[in-house]
Amino acid sequence: MNNKLLGQHLLEAGLIDEDQLRIALVEQQKNRQPLGILVHALGFADEPGVSDVLSRQLGLERFDPSRHDIAPEAIRLLPAETARRHRILPIAINPGRRRWRLAMSSPRDHQALASLHAHTPAGMDTEILLAAPGEIEQAIDLHYGCALAIDGILDEFEGKGPLNSLSGDSPAVRLVDALLADAVRRQASDLHFEPEAASLRIRYRIDGLLETIRILHRSTWAPLASRIKVISGMNIAENRLPQDGHLGRRIGGRDIDFRVASQPGIHGESIVLRVLDRQKGIVPLESLSISDAHQALLDRMLSRPEGLFLVTGPTGSGKTTTLYSLLNRLRNDSVNIMTLEDPVEYPLPLLRQTSLSDKVKMDFADGVRSMLRQDPDTMLIGEIRDGETAAMTLRAALTGHQVFATLHAGSTIAALSRLAELGISPRMLHGNLTGIVAQRLVRRLCPNCRGERPATPAESALLGTTTLPSAGACPACRQRGYRGRLVLMEILRIDKTLDLLLADAASPPELFAQARKRGFTTLADNALEAVRRGDTTLEEVSRAVDLSDWL
Repeated sequence: MNNKLLGQHLLEAGLIDEDQLRIALVEQQKNRQPLGILVHALGFADEPGVSDVLSRQLGLERFDPSRHDIAPEAIRLLPAETARRHRILPIAINPGRRRWRLAMSSPRDHQALASLHAHTPAGMDTEILLAAPGEIEQAIDLHYGCALAIDGILDEFEGKGPLNSLSGDSPAVRLVDALLADAVRRQASDLHFEPEAASLRIRYRIDGLLETIRILHRSTWAPLASRIKVISGMNIAENRLPQDGHLGRRIGGRDIDFRVASQPGIHGESIVLRVLDRQKGIVPLESLSISDAHQALLDRMLSRPEGLFLVTGPTGSGKTTTLYSLLNRLRNDSVNIMTLEDPVEYPLPLLRQTSLSDKVKMDFADGVRSMLRQDPDTMLIGEIRDGETAAMTLRAALTGHQVFATLHAGSTIAALSRLAELGISPRMLHGNLTGIVAQRLVRRLCPNCRGERPATPAESALLGTTTLPSAGACPACRQRGYRGRLVLMEILRIDKTLDLLLADAASPPELFAQARKRGFTTLADNALEAVRRGDTTLEEVSRAVDLSDWL
């Protein structure tokens, strides 16, 4: 074991600087938490990097979930409750060599070591590997299954089984926790609780489509609704007016936020929880699965130091993810990036982020006025909703700022018409509009079970091929045929020619015709190209993009 302190090792590895170490040490005095955990929690370094340094300091082998095979006979020796409480994962057992290998996130935790000793077979030596907390939590979830068996908790609700909780929590508390964890594990973007006449329907939105997960007896809804309201800061006595709330959980080693909204209905309140995974929401621009041509266009637009950059699309089309990917490319110590959002979905270091709410008596227009007094270089306006916000956003671009904003419009050209409705004429955009991105999300074919089908004559004439990709079904995609999503984009970069047309107040059809001459491709073009590449199916892109003029 190396005698140097962990902080010195982290400095030498270049993961943190002196100022960050000083802040972490102050927090450690307050919270009495390990330095490695605090460095990650403060956003100074990622968990795997800290664990690599800590493993070298302690002289322990690093646990790698992708490299180490987990033996079922080793898993059976340690109860799930102990594994989860102390973050211990049995890896392998060798009776011949009388050796037991385990992964731990806190190998110097005396309580964890004492509990481990109580379950170690007699005469068996223990070899400990070091794992990052997030890595081991995910591995425990994978090999031990769901922490709280939903079926067992439902049996308790219905009086069919005994109370099984070791924590003393009620079935409602544990069922809500189990459903939140299950939604995150299934990579759902939304969790819907929908009361009906005699039942409660629970649905997840996975890859853009809703899927019924459970249908429960109506009697389960009252305690579940009360629990959700309590933990999300809503008024449990109010069920006749819509409410908004928020809650946070650590699931699978990741900090997950849930944005909660209730809506009264004829059968009671419906509650929808939007799942906000900070790690997945901040995606490098290169990981958005966009073409090289679109990547080059975005890079040229980002290089412009001032002007308005719009991202359009319906709710759930990935606008926020795209915007954060763009800001992630720009953020560094030399620029002041400020955001105005309703609400802030993904906190990022080096960004000054402001969240709007009913409690904060400020709208987007007021927020833009305030931000302009804060010496920003780059600004993000969460959504242009009205004429006043549109005017203030354009004013920010006019005064030499780089401004990003979202707008609800069906296409890049339609965004210009939408701005005109809000009082922003094409002439006002002259010299100030960098470009517009319109996008949709579609499901990606599962690589394990994708197949082909014959194309109809119309499809063959459209795509120039006799076969088309088709969805299959396999355990890897949960029999859906699709796994994950890809983004379809159309990008309208305002070059000098198009900017002169804006100055002449050209109509949208004139702008579209000139853009086409300059290589502009539409959402439909990109949707058909994705089908030709075999990334998705024609049926899937038709669900998200209007192809009626093509087929």
